[in-house]
Amino acid sequence: ENAVQWNHSSITEVTLLGFNHGPGLQVPLFLLFLMIYVMTMAANLSIIVLVVADWHFHTPMYFFLGNLSCLEVCNSSTILPRLLASFLTGNRAISICCCILQYYCFGSLTAAECCLLAVMSLDRYVAICRPLHYAALMRVRSCLHLAAMSWIGGFLSTVANTYWMSGMALCGPTDLDHFFCDFTPLLKLSCSDTSLMALVTLLLSALFTLPPFLLTLTSYMCIITAILRIPSSTGRHKAFSTCSSHLIVVTLYYGTIIFVYVLPDTDTLRPLNKLLSLFYTVITPFANPLIYSLRNHEVRDTLRRAFTA
Repeated sequence: ENAVQWNHSSITEVTLLGFNHGPGLQVPLFLLFLMIYVMTMAANLSIIVLVVADWHFHTPMYFFLGNLSCLEVCNSSTILPRLLASFLTGNRAISICCCILQYYCFGSLTAAECCLLAVMSLDRYVAICRPLHYAALMRVRSCLHLAAMSWIGGFLSTVANTYWMSGMALCGPTDLDHFFCDFTPLLKLSCSDTSLMALVTLLLSALFTLPPFLLTLTSYMCIITAILRIPSSTGRHKAFSTCSSHLIVVTLYYGTIIFVYVLPDTDTLRPLNKLLSLFYTVITPFANPLIYSLRNHEVRDTLRRAFTA
């Protein structure tokens, strides 16, 4: 018992191995990820300002899009600043407290994004399949409640396992083969039996992500069915254009997450796991506002007028 307590108190920080890059790649990687971070922040903040400032965008669809951009700003700021600092200084160490805090923020924001994407798909379902009831169902109060439930649900989803993790005895190793503090690498630091914690975390993750995923999937099955019933090709194209951006975002987001957490944690597949994790933690927040801007002429035209004024 004394040895366990000594080990628990002696491990105060861990090393995030990241991408095992050589010294010559630190500066190019720093510049690459810095450019991605700056562009991610600029694109998402532009969407937020646009939704808040322009009354043309005071609609449920753009309100939820603004919330999604807020989530992407928070998500990128949870992962990238620490990664950039490690590229710049070569110091990959992070304290246990900061590591667990990063995991909590990342897990909460991921769960909140799953909920918000489901809410956005529900909004598109009502707009396309129940257009006469849209104004009555998607009122301001309803939209505020749905957005608040997404944020609150996300931040409640990881409270229990984060609290549990903060009290576990840590024996090492002190190297985490990842570029951020995720659940599975953190469990490997424990010197006690973590099977119950892993089971509870799996159940909580399923509770907060599986229902939103199924709601999203069901909504789009109904949307596609309704669009196919529209007799004219022009009508089908117009209806599909209102939800195509969100469908692309949902496919990219869930596609990579499912691969990351379904793939077994083996030495052979770990590089692929990190690459896919990089995609949905770094690339997706950068790509989402571009997808909405490129495929939505209202957003595209307003941004063009703003930057050319």
